[in-house]
Amino acid sequence: MWIICKKEWQQFFSSLTGYIALAVFLLINGLMLFVFPDTSILEFGYASLGGFFSLTPWILLFIVPTITMRSFADEYRLGNFEILRTLPLTPAQLVSGKFLGCLIIVFCAILPTVIYAFSVQALSVTGGIDIGATIGSYIGLLLLGAVFTAIGICASSYTNNTVVAFIAGAFVCFLLYNGFDAISKLSFFSGGVDYYLEMMGINFHYRSISRGVIRISDLVYFGGLISFFLFLTQRNLLKR
Repeated sequence: MWIICKKEWQQFFSSLTGYIALAVFLLINGLMLFVFPDTSILEFGYASLGGFFSLTPWILLFIVPTITMRSFADEYRLGNFEILRTLPLTPAQLVSGKFLGCLIIVFCAILPTVIYAFSVQALSVTGGIDIGATIGSYIGLLLLGAVFTAIGICASSYTNNTVVAFIAGAFVCFLLYNGFDAISKLSFFSGGVDYYLEMMGINFHYRSISRGVIRISDLVYFGGLISFFLFLTQRNLLKR
């Protein structure tokens, strides 16, 4: 499994695309947080990373499928999948290796943004940022990245076309992140149905953790989604 994990890591950084994807992620976040006047923390008058944690999931929604789109699609296209199947690895180990490799890359993209929290804290004259909410938001961001990674790998396992894998992964991520929120706001969903529909979406649980309160139900939700998409990926590999 660790061999596959290492292979995934090396494959991503073997081309300029990997470095560009991470650089674009950090650049967009930096510009939105400190430069653009509508979202700049310097224009708020108080220390808060709320804008950053609201924006980053939308950026991850496109960056993570970029990271995962080659996971299995390239293996199919280049004929390497047959070689992988000859290794003494079960489909579960193969999927886990791919997942961990991509997840480490996603974590490496998120990790440098911690400097934003230190910067805002240093710039604050009084009070500073809410440490509990910031830690909770980062935990939510890591869980969100893990779910998007599982979805992206699952999408990549169904095609040998990396563009199709990217589009499918990004669409499913968008649907699960914001789709249920949008549906719950329709006028004919009322009387509590709208609340339960909203609960089915990722955004509901992400916002819950971002408040600094880690609930078991939120962890179970994220863990269940990750397990579900990794299981679908494993089943798809077995069919091949």
